[in-house]
Amino acid sequence: MESISVICPTYNERPNITQCLESVVSSSYEKDKMEVVFVDGMSNDGTRDIIIRYTRQYSYIRMIDNPKKSAPSALNIGIRATTGSIIIRLDAHATYPPDYFRILVTNLIETQADNVGVVIRSLPLNNSLIANAIAMAVSSRFGVGNSYCRIGTDKLKEVDTVPFGCFHRELFSRIGMFDEELIRNQDDEFNARIIKNGGKIVLIPDIKVIYYPRDEVSKIAKMFYQYGLFKPLVNKKNGKPATIRQFFPLLFLLGLLVGGAMAFRANAFLWVYICFIGLYFATALGFAQNKIEKRHPKGLLLMIPWVFFVMHISYGWGYLVGIFKLLIHSNFNALTNR
Repeated sequence: MESISVICPTYNERPNITQCLESVVSSSYEKDKMEVVFVDGMSNDGTRDIIIRYTRQYSYIRMIDNPKKSAPSALNIGIRATTGSIIIRLDAHATYPPDYFRILVTNLIETQADNVGVVIRSLPLNNSLIANAIAMAVSSRFGVGNSYCRIGTDKLKEVDTVPFGCFHRELFSRIGMFDEELIRNQDDEFNARIIKNGGKIVLIPDIKVIYYPRDEVSKIAKMFYQYGLFKPLVNKKNGKPATIRQFFPLLFLLGLLVGGAMAFRANAFLWVYICFIGLYFATALGFAQNKIEKRHPKGLLLMIPWVFFVMHISYGWGYLVGIFKLLIHSNFNALTNR
């Protein structure tokens, strides 16, 4: 059995960290073949105390400080501080089935891939209407396009990105570490670098990770704004866009802005503009209807389209700001906490 180094960046993860840790200690992987490192960005909400309790109980778990606080710096610190031949990245917002590590390692070796990952099953962080709407929106094709790691697949599939990731250690010597300039989208950039260097990324359909998205509209707006903000920088670093789907929120936002301006000039444009907005929300309602089951509150039918709208506008606005920052050579790294 291969030796593995499991690395999890953390920062103020008190609501999630215990269930993440419990899923790790429940792993069926041989404990003498694994080391688990939580790289913490100096949390001040009690996260560190919880991790420390587990380090005292389980010798294969430890915690390392991450003064820079960002996810890519945490990953690089963790990679340099560990020794396993295979690196597995975790996210503290998720829980992992007992055979998760074994299945990742097996598929990494058998497929001869450079990175393998699994499908995310998004569940609400709590029972509130908005938490349920967010969980459904981020796993909908209308919300995230053809991102198979979120909408699912029924077969082993080569993709452009996977969540979290499992890599041979030598990969980092070959193509470099995570880019610490990218507070968000560091996975996208790293995965694009893998493909650019002739590698492949494989999505495994047989197993799912339970992921708990943010539970407030303001949090999901901030997150998608940051995703959009750093995407132009990722494209610049890689020399080209990795996917077409990243442009749709930007085009939607531009349609709203330009269409709104033209609608003030002529009634004909006003009716076109109204139809444009109406078509968007009608489509959003249709996708929302497909996600809702009988047991769900009826209010979700209206809440999910609103979350779609917030996601798309936030991402599009972030993308627009990101392009502007590139044009004026502005610094992207005003640190935003995870």
